[in-house]
Amino acid sequence: MADSDVRIQPKKKGLTRRQKRSLSRGAQYVVFVAAVIVFAVTADWGRLKNQFAQWDIAKEMFPDVITLALKNTVLYTVSGFVLGLVLGLVIALMRLSSVGPYRWLAGVYIEIFRGLPALLIFVFIGVAVPLAFPGTEIVGGTYGKAALGLGLIGAAYMAETFRAGIQAVPKGQLEAARSLGFSPARAMVSVIIPQAFRIILPPLTNELIMLFKDSSLVLLLGVTLEERELSKYGRDLASTTANSTPILVAGLCYLLVTIPLGFVVRRMEAKAQEAVK
Repeated sequence: MADSDVRIQPKKKGLTRRQKRSLSRGAQYVVFVAAVIVFAVTADWGRLKNQFAQWDIAKEMFPDVITLALKNTVLYTVSGFVLGLVLGLVIALMRLSSVGPYRWLAGVYIEIFRGLPALLIFVFIGVAVPLAFPGTEIVGGTYGKAALGLGLIGAAYMAETFRAGIQAVPKGQLEAARSLGFSPARAMVSVIIPQAFRIILPPLTNELIMLFKDSSLVLLLGVTLEERELSKYGRDLASTTANSTPILVAGLCYLLVTIPLGFVVRRMEAKAQEAVK
């Protein structure tokens, strides 16, 4: 073959896809580090410390911030979560029912309580219900009202989570249970729902975290000093001391619960992915 027939392909110029990704990632790191440096240099750390990090004020909050405020917050959250769990399961089964009115009622409930702000739900429970039914009292006082408010809110979200989990269980499981003589209700309770629970544990834990934060709305119910949760407790002390350190401590107490729960969610999601593989 003659040399004139040999065609030399010119080398392609420019960055490869991997090099472009590395360059983009490096640029993001540079922007992040620059932002941190700008914040660190321009922030008035002295004023921040005086307003948010007064050790004497923080020390006086203990042990009440744990034994009173955090305890009440956990009680409000757990009671609301349990009520929402039970009510959400019932609504999910209604949503999957072959009876039309059940599906319609469940759909209306989910759209209303998922669409309304949680603040309005608590205002309705604390103000509208006593006006509509004078002389009546919700069982448990403030704790009962908090459980009802958080339960109604959580149930709307948990119902959709339950429905997705039940529908994710292979239909062959129900058919196998029916072939063994199980009634539809018994097959749902004994076979389908337990498997659905394993599927929806991570999103249910996320719902618990959301309710834990929404418990701050309990203050709208008019709590006493002994019924204050973290947010109300921190705000009251901040007003008394004219300092924001109590709010920072209350926020750290929220993180004391939400960060471990977030870690649990990630672990459960990782185990679920490993089980699928």
